Amino acid sequence: MRLRLGMVGGGEGAFIGAVHRLAARMDDEFELVAGAFSSDAENCRRTGERLHLDPQRCYRDFSRMAQAEAARADGIDAVAIVTPNYLHAPVASAFLNAGIDVICDKPLCNSYAEALQLAETVRRSGRQLILTHNYSAYPLVREARSRVLAGELGELRFIEVEYLQEWLAQPLELTDNKQAGWRAQPEKAGAGCIGDVGTHAWQLAQFVSGLLPQAISAELSTFIAGRRLDDDVRVQMRYANGAKGRLWASQVACGHENGLRLRVYGSEGSLAFCQEQPNQLWVRPRDAPAYCITRASSFQYAENRQLARVPAGHPEGYLEGFGQIYREAARRLREGPQAAPLLPGIEAGVQGMAFIDAAQRSSLAGGEWIDIEEFIFH
Repeated sequence: MRLRLGMVGGGEGAFIGAVHRLAARMDDEFELVAGAFSSDAENCRRTGERLHLDPQRCYRDFSRMAQAEAARADGIDAVAIVTPNYLHAPVASAFLNAGIDVICDKPLCNSYAEALQLAETVRRSGRQLILTHNYSAYPLVREARSRVLAGELGELRFIEVEYLQEWLAQPLELTDNKQAGWRAQPEKAGAGCIGDVGTHAWQLAQFVSGLLPQAISAELSTFIAGRRLDDDVRVQMRYANGAKGRLWASQVACGHENGLRLRVYGSEGSLAFCQEQPNQLWVRPRDAPAYCITRASSFQYAENRQLARVPAGHPEGYLEGFGQIYREAARRLREGPQAAPLLPGIEAGVQGMAFIDAAQRSSLAGGEWIDIEEFIFH
């Protein structure tokens, strides 16, 4: 039986809500049955009508939705949060406190302090919060992680990650572009480029390497005059084993669309993954020819090969990555965290917010090195 899904945000004019709805339906694990799609009542009504939902389950605000759905015998099993960042924590808290599991878009919330409060809410509620870092679900990203953790690269020495875009190279926030508009407001976004795409790069590097930096030094820049948040981020990283890392995230890098790229170097070889070519993973052993592993090929580890949704040679990427997150979310909601151990959750969310906080403090202090401690549940 499919799990019943609700959604907060994702009304007319939104982008990521449609992505989540497609992903949730991809494996027939979820059925969307309720939503508070917009603070605009007419937008919410039209969205619900277009999605063929019961008008009685299209709510004017998320608090009412959480209470009403928790009281129904056929209420939702989980809610997907696809709002601007400033609403993530209050919406998640409302549903967690109502006994409903949460699937939330990244970043987790607006501040590190808010993230710690939300983590406590998750602990008290006994419910689950799943964070949709979709790139970590790509089959070849999982393959890269498997090979690194199996020791194929030897002792890790360098980790290089970048996420480059150009879409904010002009002040789109001064136009009627809805996506640019809220992302340029500190009150709604919390952070700029570092939160929007920097956290993707941060999580990907950590996910594949299995390492969390001990300390970082950062420079956050704003290249567009009058812009209130950062649009370019440069971070140096130090690891406990002596490895070094660099992260560059930018939304003003002309010529780049969604250039998420990861390279990991060790004593016995290196590997490289580029999100814009998601069906290829390059491996370069020491003193041996480089080779390319393609998605769904016999060269993949079996547990990663089975993640492929279409035959080898057919493109697979962004939407399927989201689909895999929802497939594993369904498994976790039914069977518990042990059923989907690689799925990002509250800990990944808190670590992402700790990264943003440390990077902002470092930048304000002229690039001072800031210690980062891994969030540990007690």
